[in-house]
Amino acid sequence: MIEDNKKKQNLQQEDGEEIGEKIDAFNDDVKEKVKEKTADEKIKDTEEKLLRSLAEIENQRRRFEKEVKDAFEFGSFNFAKESLAILDNLQRAKLAIKNDENLKINKDLDKFLENITIIEKDLISIFEKNRIIKIETKGKKFDPNFHQAMTEIKDEKAEPGTILQEIQAGYMLGERLLRPALVGVAKKDEENEGKKEQN
Repeated sequence: MIEDNKKKQNLQQEDGEEIGEKIDAFNDDVKEKVKEKTADEKIKDTEEKLLRSLAEIENQRRRFEKEVKDAFEFGSFNFAKESLAILDNLQRAKLAIKNDENLKINKDLDKFLENITIIEKDLISIFEKNRIIKIETKGKKFDPNFHQAMTEIKDEKAEPGTILQEIQAGYMLGERLLRPALVGVAKKDEENEGKKEQN
């Protein structure tokens, strides 16, 4: 009996060792697969991070290029806007001198006005070379993107919303609005419309 028990123990021990070896082999296989997956996952994570970094660098490069382009194109925006006051004042001075009764007597008035006109043309030429363009208004349809309505003018002949008067010229710097044109816009005379309907 003792021998049978010993045999059973030996068999169990051998089975246990064999099972232990199998478990160890299985664990080694699992560890190896986990290591392989981890390495593959690390490579995929690294690739994704690299792609994200490259995309971010490309986006930053594009933003930087746009900022440089905008700075180059519109860096003089404030200077250009302030320079419009010179042209406005020159045109106002010209009108004031033309309409002044005391100065009309002066024989040199025409030469003086001619010189002011030359300066005005030179300034407009400089503006145009630097892409500062006057916004056309006369007879155009009112557009709030380029015009600012200062007054409404009753006019039966003109279609409502048509610009009839330019109070102050507007300008564009390239495709960007530098200053809106101040305008008077046509409107229907509602009183006369009402009287016509009653008749």
